[in-house]
Amino acid sequence: MTVQEVVAIHPELEAEQVYVDNAYRCLDEARDRALELVSMVEVGSGGTNQARFEREAIWGSVALRLEQLDLGDASLVFGRIDQEPELGDGSFHIGRVGVWDDDQEPVVVDWRAPVAEAFYRATGPVPMGLRRRRHFVSRGRMIVGLEDELFGDLERFRTDDGRGLRGEGALIAALESARTGRLGDIVGTIQAEQDEIIRSPLPGVLAVQGGPGTGKTVVALHRAAYLLYTHRFPLEGQGVLVVGPNRLFLAYIEQVLPSLGEAGVQLATLGDMVGGVRISDSRDEEDVSRLKGDLRMVRMIARAARTRQQPLRDDVRVGHGLQWLTVPAAATTPIIAEARRRFRTHNAARRFVEAEFFAVMAAGGRGDLDPEGLRERLRGGIAVREALEWMWPVLTPAQLLNDLFGSHALLRAADPSLTDAEVDALYRPRAQSPEGLLWSASDAPLLDEARAVLGPRPGRREEDAVRTFGHIVVDEIQDMSPMDLRMLDRRSLNGSMTVVGDIAQATGAWAHHDWASILDHLPDRRPARRNELTVGYRIPTPLMDVASRVLSEAAPNLAPPMSVRSDGDPPRYVQVSDMAADLAEAVLVELEAVETGNLAVIVARSQVAEVEQALVDAGIEFGQPTRRGLDERVAVVPVSLVKGLEVDAALVVEPSRIVREQDQGMRALYVALTRATKRLTILHAEPLPPVMTG
Repeated sequence: MTVQEVVAIHPELEAEQVYVDNAYRCLDEARDRALELVSMVEVGSGGTNQARFEREAIWGSVALRLEQLDLGDASLVFGRIDQEPELGDGSFHIGRVGVWDDDQEPVVVDWRAPVAEAFYRATGPVPMGLRRRRHFVSRGRMIVGLEDELFGDLERFRTDDGRGLRGEGALIAALESARTGRLGDIVGTIQAEQDEIIRSPLPGVLAVQGGPGTGKTVVALHRAAYLLYTHRFPLEGQGVLVVGPNRLFLAYIEQVLPSLGEAGVQLATLGDMVGGVRISDSRDEEDVSRLKGDLRMVRMIARAARTRQQPLRDDVRVGHGLQWLTVPAAATTPIIAEARRRFRTHNAARRFVEAEFFAVMAAGGRGDLDPEGLRERLRGGIAVREALEWMWPVLTPAQLLNDLFGSHALLRAADPSLTDAEVDALYRPRAQSPEGLLWSASDAPLLDEARAVLGPRPGRREEDAVRTFGHIVVDEIQDMSPMDLRMLDRRSLNGSMTVVGDIAQATGAWAHHDWASILDHLPDRRPARRNELTVGYRIPTPLMDVASRVLSEAAPNLAPPMSVRSDGDPPRYVQVSDMAADLAEAVLVELEAVETGNLAVIVARSQVAEVEQALVDAGIEFGQPTRRGLDERVAVVPVSLVKGLEVDAALVVEPSRIVREQDQGMRALYVALTRATKRLTILHAEPLPPVMTG
């Protein structure tokens, strides 16, 4: 290990404060200059197209810089490195964004710059040219402490395997600070194994396995920020997408990237990426979700669209002037066949079908009839509209699936291999208008598949097009179905992805038991790279011990992460006789214990209403799992939505009920037991699962 010096009143603290004050002055001046540029651009409206184009380019660049310079309450500088003489004896202050003085000399180096890599990676045996690494502990613009790590004496590093903590004091201080209901960045305390993932090359798929508290989510977000810095062109134009499991999770992580100076990244659930429909975060029952997640749906949806492409059964006769024009039913068979041959997507062929329809009509009439002229005059007639809608309707994904799921006959025609039970599982009464339907999260990849099969509607190409991204970050990927993964693949421009998850926390209808079953459905332009986060920073050892016992039954082939926090309160087990009264009392005890921290009451979904009523009766304010849920000090969260979140204290209610009611129940319990950073209370009237009492 390096030699760590943590000095309460460091002799260089005052000098460092002067340096940081100057850095903030330079930051403020840079922001003022950017605002002046904005004013100049706004004043200079009008002019030639070239002038307007140049103003828009300047505006985009300045707006980006203003976003980067807006740090909010976050500290600008969090570290410093001092190099050995052979590297120039240089000193660099490391911070959230790069800042320069009036002479364009660097005052603060962006944490993503190559020179900053040693701040995160240097170890005793491999100091990377450093003689000292300094961590700053700050509150806003004020430094309250310094922590030094000194390099140079190799005899002190014989036992350092490279996995020791970097800036242990600063790290532990950050871990023990109260949770806010929003995930914070770790830019000042990134550890070596985390930094290796963050700075991994852009191309291909990077898969990261990480247990609870290893920081896989925040590492993935820091990687997105790093890639945007390192590969600004082309990623700024291609876009970066972050996909989360639900909207509560997205609300929880939404402040991380802006705090790192990257506000242009799109955050979305799979449902958010399907335009023109309303999709909830809830999934269907397990058997239905499993069926909808199966790749059999690909062929079924393609066949469903094909069944809407059909020749006329009867001739169509339309009056035109002094004659009747006819389209024989037999003449429409080759039209359908040719449209299928020529066009890859359904809606793209509609204009061709119309043109051929009116060409047949014109050819059968007297005189020199213009097919396009007939089309303009006759396409609004009832008989023509009905004929074209029968032959080749323009469809939206919602229309196609509303019709398909609303008919046992259409379901069987689309996939003859479906059993009667599977047809019944997929069936839902057809809505008169699909626009008002609320679809489940399990429907999202099916609607997306339908959009790929149908293609954009005529005249709506931009609105209906599937957007692709230069890099995609996916969290909690271990729960995604093959259809979900296919949807992600469709949005990848070049096969560049960072996917993170924990196989031990895989729950739901498509819980994966290994990474191979996930990677099989992702881009394979080059072999996927695999990394694992092995160190748990968030969960103290006493809390991790009980979770590890559950893990041994939930996923016996997986090892829990190694916790760096050996101290902490042991879990409290409270057996109750009056759940409502004892629950309220337990909540008040935990709130007092965590002071300004927050508390999650984690329950099986069927018990949410009961728990909420108990808190209402006791006069305890609480939040629900919405975009504002974790902003309250107390939140009641069903175990199905708690994955990926962290709180100061967790109150897990009726573990046996969670195990009994949840898909992959022991894994769901493992998730519930690994949310707290400080205190864990298990409240139960039923007997506990045996593995918790052993």
